[in-house]
Amino acid sequence: MATPFHFEHSVAFSPDSSGEILRQIPTLPGVFALRGEDPAAEPYLTRAADLRRRMVRLLAPPDSQSKRLNLRDRVRAIEYTVTGSEFESLLVTYNASSAIFGAEQARKRLRLHPPYFLRLTMEHAHPRVYSTNRLTRRGLAQTYGPFPSRLAAERYCDAVLDLFKLRRCFEDLEVHPDHPGCAYGEMKMCMAPCNVSCTVEEYAAEARSVEAFFRTQGESMLAEIAAAREHASAEMEFEQAAALHEQHTRVKAVAALASELVRPVPELRGVITQPAASRGDDAQEAALYLLDGGCIAGPQRLSTLGVRAVKEQTSVGSSLFAQPLMLQAVPLEGEATPAESPELRAERTLAALQAAAASSPDLATLADHLSLLRRWFYRPEKSRTGEIFFPNPDGSWPVRRILRGAARMALGDPKPMAETQRELVPAAKVKILHQGRPDVERAVPVVGRKRAHSSP
Repeated sequence: MATPFHFEHSVAFSPDSSGEILRQIPTLPGVFALRGEDPAAEPYLTRAADLRRRMVRLLAPPDSQSKRLNLRDRVRAIEYTVTGSEFESLLVTYNASSAIFGAEQARKRLRLHPPYFLRLTMEHAHPRVYSTNRLTRRGLAQTYGPFPSRLAAERYCDAVLDLFKLRRCFEDLEVHPDHPGCAYGEMKMCMAPCNVSCTVEEYAAEARSVEAFFRTQGESMLAEIAAAREHASAEMEFEQAAALHEQHTRVKAVAALASELVRPVPELRGVITQPAASRGDDAQEAALYLLDGGCIAGPQRLSTLGVRAVKEQTSVGSSLFAQPLMLQAVPLEGEATPAESPELRAERTLAALQAAAASSPDLATLADHLSLLRRWFYRPEKSRTGEIFFPNPDGSWPVRRILRGAARMALGDPKPMAETQRELVPAAKVKILHQGRPDVERAVPVVGRKRAHSSP
């Protein structure tokens, strides 16, 4: 099913006035489509870091010796949308491709592949965990991810199963006392429900412990071990406390194998901050996207007025100067009520995002959005633009943290520290005699100041 999508700008194109038309195109990043005379024909769709430069290359008068693609005589309309980040360009390209070519062709064009998850089959009589890249409505609540790769998902799965005794076999178990079992049962790494070595209730309790570990990212088990360790220390059982401390360290290392993005897919909620598309003014706005149930909605522009950041922030300064500051709203003269606070403005923007979010998207669209999210989130931090903020434990949004993240997107990276006005004058030195020893002297450089250039 095609996604409803429309480009923000549309310009008629004629080869006779190509120079004047191309001068209207901004020199900003974005996504554009070149359409011909036939409205049913497929357009040329792509994204570019500089819209005008890319269109000039495709629509300017061709060089007789050049072999570059030139669509000057075939294009009759230009449609484009200015974007503020690579994340937005990728999302706009996906939406435009889905609307124009269909969802299947959009996946092929963008090379989108469903990410890998961990699936816990709680609906089965004897649950197990396995890695998969398929989503189903039946098991969506017990599907955890996304992971950066299949290897990462299987590594995390094996590490978690080493902490519990859930079965690892793939067969549909037929429980019988004469079942031969497997090597994991002989090594006491499985409760062996196949040969009735445990009751159904005992195995179900173990499966619920694994589910709690996945849902809390290991915090359920870590809290239990920490409480037992404190109790052992209070009872002077130091050997047991040391063993529990070692177990706590091992469980914490296992939990660290999964990023903070690994959650049940229906509970994947977050706010992504990105630089906003330029409008030619100094509005100091950021773009917000809502991650709701794995699907991405947005953008909504958020003004950072009232969230002041120190202009002289430096990359080597303290965190106090690197963090934006909230300013108290001050009413203007003659104004009855004070201006809207940044918190209220952010809450209104978040409410607009939640209203625009899809209620129940199809699984194919959900997998595509999770693939776009994985492509952005699992990049190295140095090459990843933007931040993601997850909700608080009570489900509310960390509004102040989101505002500070939006301010960082609007103001850009910290500026380098200004150079000092003092410099060493290597040619100027003075000799200082040692007190009490007239035959000992040393040369000390003189610290001077930069002189302001006087006007002639």
